Amino acid sequence: MTMIGAGGVTITAVAPSKRYAREYRKLPAELQARVDEKIQDLLKNPRPPGLGFEKLKGYADPNVYSIHITGNYKLSFEVIEGSVAFLRRVATHDEIDRAP
Repeated sequence: MTMIGAGGVTITAVAPSKRYAREYRKLPAELQARVDEKIQDLLKNPRPPGLGFEKLKGYADPNVYSIHITGNYKLSFEVIEGSVAFLRRVATHDEIDRAP
């Protein structure tokens, strides 16, 4: 279902979707802090170690990527306008794998 590495994608900014914002608000504060840290790591390094940066197969227009937040949570996004990550969802691995 995924491809590791994601082919040279570079992220310089993020833009949250309404769905992402809604899901983010429902997370416990400690998990929100973890999500914020992972996003900052992604902005500093296009493929930071330990994020499990993946391109999801089956999504080509647009390309959808994910990063691991914890052992049970992922964040999905697509790259828009060159290097802006449009944050789609933050949810459990199973939820992201079913509907990123």
